[in-house]
This record gives sequence, C-alpha cells and structure tokens, in this order.
Amino acid sequence: MTEACTFGIEEEYLLVCLDNGRVLAAPGKAVARCCEAAVGPYLANEMFRSQIEIASPVFHNLQQARGFFVDHRQRLVEALAEHGLGLYGGASHPCAQWQRQHPRPEPHYRQVFADYQHVARQSLLCGLHVHVGVPAECDRMQLINRVLRWLPLFLALSTSSPLWAGQVTGYSSYRRVICAQWPHMNLPEPLADWGAYQRYRALLQRTGALADDGDFWWAIRPSRRYPTVELRICDACPRLEDALCIAGLFRHLVAHCLAPGHDPAPLTEETRWITQENYWRAMRHGLHGLFIGVQAQLPTTALGWLAQLQAMYPVDTGDAEHAFSHARRIIAEGTSADRQLQCLAHARAAGLNEAQAMQQVVMQVLQEGGSGCTTSTAPAFAADPVAL
Repeated sequence: MTEACTFGIEEEYLLVCLDNGRVLAAPGKAVARCCEAAVGPYLANEMFRSQIEIASPVFHNLQQARGFFVDHRQRLVEALAEHGLGLYGGASHPCAQWQRQHPRPEPHYRQVFADYQHVARQSLLCGLHVHVGVPAECDRMQLINRVLRWLPLFLALSTSSPLWAGQVTGYSSYRRVICAQWPHMNLPEPLADWGAYQRYRALLQRTGALADDGDFWWAIRPSRRYPTVELRICDACPRLEDALCIAGLFRHLVAHCLAPGHDPAPLTEETRWITQENYWRAMRHGLHGLFIGVQAQLPTTALGWLAQLQAMYPVDTGDAEHAFSHARRIIAEGTSADRQLQCLAHARAAGLNEAQAMQQVVMQVLQEGGSGCTTSTAPAFAADPVAL
C-alpha cells in the first residue's frame, strides 16, 4: 500500500452453527479448506479456531471495496452453508462460552495465550480495521494526533457488542471494555511525533515489555508492515454498508489532515482528557450518548458531532458524500447494538425464554451479514443461555 489515501479493510467473523446459533469451538480441516477455497489469499486466521478474517486488497474507492466484500462475503456464506455454518459478523456473540473455545496452535498464538492468560482466553471478539495509505515522508504519529479526537465517533457508529455471556451488559460496545484489559490496546500514548514513537518503542523492547517484532494494538496505530495509519477502535459491522461508511469517513478525515496547509487545533492535554471521556461515553451509550463537542467543548449529540466533522472537513468527493449520508442514516436508525437489544426485547415480549430470545439475536446478526439460520425458534439451545 504505497499510494496516499488508498485504503484496505479487515473484517473479523465467528463461525456459528446455523441450526442452533452456537459458536463452533473447533472447526475441522474440511471447514478450514472450504474457507481457503472461498476467499484464497484474502483469508487470515485469528486467535481462535472459530474465528477468521477477510483482509482486503488495496482499494481506491468505495465501489471497489463494495464489490470485493459483496463477492467474498457471499463466497464464504455459501461455502460455509454446505457445512451447516454461518458467518457471524457482530463484535461479540450474545452467549458463547469463551471457556470452550480452542486457540489456534501456531507458536505465535500459543505465546499470546501464555503471556496474557485469562484476558486472551476471554477475548472472543470481532473488530473492523481500516488502513489508509499515507506518503512515506508523513510523520504518522503527528497525523494520528490530528485525527485522535474523532475516534469515539467512529466507535459510536459501529457498536455491535451489547450482549456478553448471556447478559445485557449495559454497554453498546462491551468489546472495547474487554479490550481495555490488554496492554497497548486503548488510545495511543501521548507521543508528539515519530521520534517519540521510536523512543517509546525502543524503551519497551529494551526492557522486555515488547518483542522486537511486537505490535501495539492501539485504537489507532501506525502499521508496522505498511505505510498506513490503521483505525482499530471499531466494532465489527454485520451490515456491509455500515463498514463501508466507516471506511469512507476515516479515509476522508485522513485525506484532509494530510492536505497542505492543514492547521489543526493542537492536541493539548485537555483535548486528550475530552477524547478519553468521549471514548467512555461511546462505549457505554453508543449513538445515544451526549458528547463533548470539538468546537467550543459544548455538549453535542452524535448527529451534531458528525455535523462538526463535516463542517471542519467539507465533503469533496462522491465517496465522502455517500459516507456522511450513510452515517446520518446509522444515527437515525441505530447500530447493530441497538437492533440486537430491540430484537431481544421483542423476543422476550413474544414469550420466548432467555435462550430462545438470545438465539433470535444471533439469527438477526447472521441475516444482516448474509447468513441465515434454519429455525425460527431455539429448540437446540440449553435452558441456560450461557451454555452455548
């Protein structure tokens, strides 16, 4: 990825059984082969055997990205359906027992589980990552500092993890709550420039806190492998158009912050405090939070915050126009987190027991991502919704 403001998208998914919605703890070799045949070199493995990722090629516009993911999502859905499996695209499964999951056997993953123990074992989570290419001479830490204040808005637009271990968590993104237990996975350290980043990295390597080839997992980071900045704060999005919207908004923001003469407000200590507070509000309330605005630090809704982003970085491409338009639609209609909670409430009101109601949520997420369950009730679920 060498051309400035090209972009790539990584989507993570869980493999679930279509007849009962359970996460498949240990997929066999036949399932692995079918995934490889469906998406070829764009398939990437994750920490758990039940989890896969599509890592895209480089895109120049949203039309290319849409065509790629429509095709490759559908290939996976059709291939997995032959094994009775579906592609679950939410950031957390409502009631999967992470204790029953099998880690991948590769040395890298064995080391991750050895190092991080319980934190790693419970991180059965799916995210959406967006890379945007920048010029080789760009100071990526300075660029990250320019876009940092907007990151909670991207999280609010993507939330899809309100349920965990059979419970309503009270958070729109419980995924980010769990992520906070990892080192180097929250907001990036306050590093003024690339030189500070290199000194910080060298310190951790020198003291044994980071391997020579180790990565930071910040909510936004400079990629080690590519000349990109990588957005990592977002929950996975079952609906492809939501993921494309976020990718388009992030690319638009980065492009404007790279423009000659761009003179952003300085990233002061106070700005970081506000960003951290908005981050918590986005995790907790999603789109329904009241945020601290970038302009004049006045309270604002998610819609008002989006309007501030557009006012500061005006629409100048068709992709940006589409991204802002769809973001307004997300705010009006809700995120996957909102739809999951609504589905759960409707299922309970219809008289389904807790396990059956949770299955309805799983079905909805599967259907939004292109997979469908084969039953409308939940006879295969145990009475205890956590026992999945």
